[in-house]
Amino acid sequence: MVKDTTTADWWRESVVYQIYVPSFADADGDGIGDLRGIAGRLGHVARLGADAVWLTPFYPSPWADAGYDVADYRDVDPRHGTLDDFRELLARAHGLGLRVIIDVVPNHVSDRHPWFQEALASPPGSAARDRFVFRDGRGENGELPPADWQSKFGGPAWTRVPDGQWYMHIFAAEQPDLNWDNGDVWADFEKTLRFWLDLGVDGFRIDVAHGLRKDLTPPLRDTHGGDTAPLNAPPEGDDHPFWDRDEVHEVYRAWRKITDSYDPPRVTVAEAGVSAHRLPLYTRPDELHQAFNFFYLRCPWDACAFREVVDTSLAEARAVGTLPTWVLSNHDVMRHVTRYALPAGVDHRAWLTAGGRDPEPDTAAGELRARSAALLTLALPGTSYLYQGEELGLPEVADLPEEALRDPMWERTGHRVRGRDGCRVPMPWTREGPSYGFGPGEAAWLPQPAGWGGRSVAAQEGRPGSFLELYREALRLRREALGDVSFTWLPARGGELAFRKGAGLVCRVNFGADPLPLPAGERVLLASGPLTPDGALPSDTAVWLAPGASGAS
Repeated sequence: MVKDTTTADWWRESVVYQIYVPSFADADGDGIGDLRGIAGRLGHVARLGADAVWLTPFYPSPWADAGYDVADYRDVDPRHGTLDDFRELLARAHGLGLRVIIDVVPNHVSDRHPWFQEALASPPGSAARDRFVFRDGRGENGELPPADWQSKFGGPAWTRVPDGQWYMHIFAAEQPDLNWDNGDVWADFEKTLRFWLDLGVDGFRIDVAHGLRKDLTPPLRDTHGGDTAPLNAPPEGDDHPFWDRDEVHEVYRAWRKITDSYDPPRVTVAEAGVSAHRLPLYTRPDELHQAFNFFYLRCPWDACAFREVVDTSLAEARAVGTLPTWVLSNHDVMRHVTRYALPAGVDHRAWLTAGGRDPEPDTAAGELRARSAALLTLALPGTSYLYQGEELGLPEVADLPEEALRDPMWERTGHRVRGRDGCRVPMPWTREGPSYGFGPGEAAWLPQPAGWGGRSVAAQEGRPGSFLELYREALRLRREALGDVSFTWLPARGGELAFRKGAGLVCRVNFGADPLPLPAGERVLLASGPLTPDGALPSDTAVWLAPGASGAS
């Protein structure tokens, strides 16, 4: 049974560990992560102190986008295992006290999905094509796309089929968008949700939650400049033809009724790249429970910037009766150890494509800041999402050989954007071995760099001051402070953030260049790095303190 960490609202102050399925652990030796491999390594997540795991897609897929192009929503891809393997993983997780959240991908399917194959074989105007967004082209002979909509992976968001019509895909051409004005789509996804809920999953992460509904009123509106912002960045304006339409909330009100019908109710979290004032709409009491906080993830290493994001996040979430989420890295963005090692203003995508050498990252600074960011994040009220490997301090692998790149962005942008492979390199578990313990095979599906074993779980286990032990201790102390979500900013010196969470935890982070003396009467619980010989807080360092007897700071 799942441990009852609090109540049905366990998710409000939980720690969720993201497992990128292809890169966590490989049991069968083919170089690709699988469900049996994950089940065998869940003890690591439990010892870390997480409350739940989130699994990225493991469904049957041709892998045009590493599983986010789904061909069957109610089965397991053979490269990842079987439905029985999933059942065993679920039982193993629940036995360890870990809840399991799985990805659902409702915006698009694989071009190999039976529905899309049927649509290609059917004529324009057919019921099969109405499940997707097929349109006639512009121009004298329909030779131009129906609108100027751009793919997030580069190039037009339209592909022409042999009979002359075009179909829409926000992402790769192998990922045709579904038409959520179609009743078949609604009914099939309700069936998918119930299938996995009946198996015992504890919730869903909803991919591209803000993209399902489109303004398909003819003639389709142009966007005049396209949508070239990075993944998960909000669109310009509040009336985009296919992002963040008001109608999308009808879907989530229907889904909330489904998840609430289970005992205990299941949790849902949105991946929604929308503006700060629109994000709370997804977490109203009759919709989803949480939404990822990409504003926090994109925040530069600056005290004022972090304070502004925290204030806005808390205010917007509390306005709809929930708490924010906090996330530093995931499978779609550069790992934060490396982000914090680069000068402010560097274009991360351009830096990666240039080989990750100009400018040279300040590795020491990146690691110091990442450790501080961990304590800052875990002290905030709400849910923290951890990305596999951040507890090991893994950096972005910026020098993957071009022939190894798998992200569709690389080809669709004409080799101008390397994409997300550098944050997806498989986990190192042991100091040595051909894949550093990732699996029994000779190599992993993405090459691991030399020396990766020095960052492994085995290399950091029990080593005082390691990233791993810092995270374990932080999660242990965090659990002791749960229950009181009050939050108060404290007076801060230049370059410092200081706040009290609840009655028993003070967090101070020094973003400035000079050491800052710690207040008298506060006991150090945990520091992200060594204090100065006279007990001051160095630059790029965070500390958790127990307030003095008076509670004053």
